[in-house]
Amino acid sequence: MDSRRIAEILLSVKAVKISFDPPFTYTSGMKAPIYTDNRVLVSYVSERKEVVDGLCELAAQVCAQRGWNASEVVYAGTATAGIPWASFVAMELKAPMVYVRPKPKEHGAGKQIEGNLVEASKTVVVEDLVTTGGSSLKTIDVLKAEGKSESSDVIAIFTYGFPPTYKMFEEQGVALHTLTDFDTLLDVAKEKGMITQEQFEKVLEYKADPQGWAAKMGL
Repeated sequence: MDSRRIAEILLSVKAVKISFDPPFTYTSGMKAPIYTDNRVLVSYVSERKEVVDGLCELAAQVCAQRGWNASEVVYAGTATAGIPWASFVAMELKAPMVYVRPKPKEHGAGKQIEGNLVEASKTVVVEDLVTTGGSSLKTIDVLKAEGKSESSDVIAIFTYGFPPTYKMFEEQGVALHTLTDFDTLLDVAKEKGMITQEQFEKVLEYKADPQGWAAKMGL
């Protein structure tokens, strides 16, 4: 697995975009110089294959560390963006798969986990992106509570790598494994001439203080 190659893919298909004029405005209203939408990856056949191969390699590494059989683990996608990636991984590894809703259904059995998750199953959560980590950790909680499963690992394509995110994972005893990250992607973007040194430094300032970045930039 080559984290630089995965970063190149994300940049080439514009799954990750960097822009300063104008910056991106998130749903929360926060402004940022970077935006990630890994959903676009599903439309690119060869690039998708490389990413899926990387996720399968991550899954195999996690399972080896845990002493599990990768084909017997249940791969859990977070709704909605993690669902296709969990499906791809489960298909490649000939393993079972489930997905977890953001909240329980308001009708029927009121389940939050879709699929058949046998009690005491070993699960690995599959994400496309980890930002704050909140959705991933909530998924872990649901798998443990409703699913009565063993779950303490998240594999993902990309993470912003915010220090509070890693701290939160560590505090909850969950390991985060990603194909590439913010710093690697920035290095690749700079080396390929997609951003200047000045822009590189501005994006690093965003990583250091996401909430205060726009004010510092006079936006």
